[in-house]
Amino acid sequence: MPASAATFAAVFAVLYVAHSVGDHWIQTSAQAAAKGRPGWAGRLANTRHVATLTATKSLLLAPAALVLHLHLAWAGLVTGFAVDAVSHWWADRRSTLATLARVTGNSEFYELGTPAHPAAPATATGGYAPTLGTGAYALDQSWHHLWLLIAALLITTV
Repeated sequence: MPASAATFAAVFAVLYVAHSVGDHWIQTSAQAAAKGRPGWAGRLANTRHVATLTATKSLLLAPAALVLHLHLAWAGLVTGFAVDAVSHWWADRRSTLATLARVTGNSEFYELGTPAHPAAPATATGGYAPTLGTGAYALDQSWHHLWLLIAALLITTV
């Protein structure tokens, strides 16, 4: 029997919230600073980040599934979490997402809010304005949201 739209919506909502918590509250400053560095130090920092992020998603989905009586198959859970983890790891290496932005013609937007942007500086007084956010962050989060959608579909249909 296929999962209901309500099950999909519930799973997606939990993954979306868990992603935000895991990406912003659970990720350590050391992981955030090192995950895009070249070499094994960056790869390992990114792997630790994705492991804690995936654990956060699992820990939030489990009680929601119990309380809401969601019937989720192990195969769907494993597949969905694996696809989400791999896609998140890929994007968070940073150079990969920057390359995707360049290939899709979004390099200028990727640099928005940084001194590298052609219109920098971004404040009226001529200073760097990190509180405005960056194009890199917006592209990063939209990439993750796309894969959360795919993960929710996999979790509820596999």
